[in-house]
Amino acid sequence: MAFAMTLGKQGMRRPWPPGPVEAARWQIRQVLQLLDDAEVLVISPAAHAAVMAAAATLEPADVGTLDKDRDIPMSAGLLVLPEPVVVENRGGTLSDIRAFGWQFITQHQVLPDAQYAGVQLTCFMDRDGPVQPQSWRLAVTQARLTGSPLPPLVPDGIYGMRADAALSTESSERHAELSEEHRRLNTFLNQVAQHNALPPEEGQWDGGRIKDTYDDFAARYAFAFWRLAAQGVTALGSPAKPGADRPGIRTGAQQTELNVRIIHLARQVQAQRSAEDGSTRVYHHRWTVRMHKVRQWYPSSQEHRLIWRGPYIKGPSDAPFMVGEKTYTMD
Repeated sequence: MAFAMTLGKQGMRRPWPPGPVEAARWQIRQVLQLLDDAEVLVISPAAHAAVMAAAATLEPADVGTLDKDRDIPMSAGLLVLPEPVVVENRGGTLSDIRAFGWQFITQHQVLPDAQYAGVQLTCFMDRDGPVQPQSWRLAVTQARLTGSPLPPLVPDGIYGMRADAALSTESSERHAELSEEHRRLNTFLNQVAQHNALPPEEGQWDGGRIKDTYDDFAARYAFAFWRLAAQGVTALGSPAKPGADRPGIRTGAQQTELNVRIIHLARQVQAQRSAEDGSTRVYHHRWTVRMHKVRQWYPSSQEHRLIWRGPYIKGPSDAPFMVGEKTYTMD
């Protein structure tokens, strides 16, 4: 049961490995395959803020409506964020996420015939990111001294997401029941005294730490990104052309160029201040984002599909976009 809930959900088929070393080697091969096959995407700060806000509206059962063929724009991708997202994990530990990678898999569960179309989601942390405990700095130093320095993006966990739209036809009441079961289980695991049984369906994010109480932030972010892209809230830019100025990753004194696609907000609706409120405040930045989710009924497929209304951007159109200015002190 434990192997099915972990490695089976990640796409590993039986026979299960005899020990943790074999499981780790399999996971390393999965990450290398992802990095070899993935198309590189860089999300703009405004689009990233919209995805963060959308993820804040999601219930656990919403993720179960994911359809890999309809929602996900490509079979393998690596989405690089504009800055690391600091996450407070189960037990209060901190980590940061700088990129998400995904590839299509088949999930293998407990019963021999229990196989589902799924997505393997890999989180990458920033080697030089804001979370720098002493043990991590020591590991980075030791790796450099041995001649095998850690890469700028370091794998930090693999998730398995079911992606066959399993819950698309379920009722809102059933969604609420499944979401509550998920929260109740993780509340017990976290030994949390209280939890919000009805999280708000309106989401806003203007920077700051994410408290991942129910251990599902990665899945919520990825789901929101894919569904917003399918909905047309975000737009995919053209690949960089050879010889043109392209984003790259700087390592030491060298610049390694990559063909990447840029994800940005397709539309930005400016927030308007009422002339009747008598306000004389002058904004010098733009920031985001408030939006809410809707379960839209599609008669052609006889199912409800989750979409978002919004987002909008506050501030003057010619002002710089600000995700949030943050300072973290961690030891």
